[in-house]
Amino acid sequence: MPRTRILSRLALLVPLTAALLAGISSLSVASANAAGTVNTNGTPLNVRATPSTSGTIVGSLADGASISIDCQTYGSTVTGTYGTSDIWDHVPAKSGYVSDTYVYTGSDTLVAPLCSGTTTKTCKSSFGDPRTCAEAVTWAKNHETTSYHSDYDGRCDHVMALAYGWSASGSTTAHAHWLAIPGTDKYPGDSIVPAGGLAFFSGGSTGAGHVMISIGGGKFVSTDIHGSGTFTETTIAEIKSKWGETYSGWAQPWFQINH
Repeated sequence: MPRTRILSRLALLVPLTAALLAGISSLSVASANAAGTVNTNGTPLNVRATPSTSGTIVGSLADGASISIDCQTYGSTVTGTYGTSDIWDHVPAKSGYVSDTYVYTGSDTLVAPLCSGTTTKTCKSSFGDPRTCAEAVTWAKNHETTSYHSDYDGRCDHVMALAYGWSASGSTTAHAHWLAIPGTDKYPGDSIVPAGGLAFFSGGSTGAGHVMISIGGGKFVSTDIHGSGTFTETTIAEIKSKWGETYSGWAQPWFQINH
């Protein structure tokens, strides 16, 4: 084939390839968006300029309205239709934020990427615990076992205390522990848990709830999930699906024993 014809065909392919890549790019962005449905039991939901209950109101959404969420961030803690959380949804169609507690997304954790500028929370080693966050993670990893240990059986909150160097947590149950933690040191509904953070759940056959320690990357070490008295790696999703417990959120390593 003459070189001129080859070059002309290549010239036609370049814009076509660019257009296809642009289409793929736009599809990727769109696929990152999440869908939600406003549920306020009748009243309009205020859309605010910032993720705060004191933010300027820039619009509203009717109860039952379908929305697209392009990103999520953290802000004021709000108690709404779906519990208590500090997660806020950015609604591009309204150029503002709404509390995730009034939006049905099919999940009680993050469903969209974090908004630009969102500060990722870290585990703090400032509560007087004998071990730091990093040391507690190392302890948890080193004590993983699929064998039965009576000291682990049904004693999730006790084992979290052991990870941080305590002989006991000072709380009667994991749920009682969650309720005792100051509001400034816990993050309801937030599923992005840094290594060392404690993930809490409510429910269970006795209402005691559950707690496990994050080792980073969306992984946790938990008692009993893979057999009574074991201590193995798992996820928030597995605890919810296997035990039917409700995810409360995560907290800093604050223990009643020294407060």
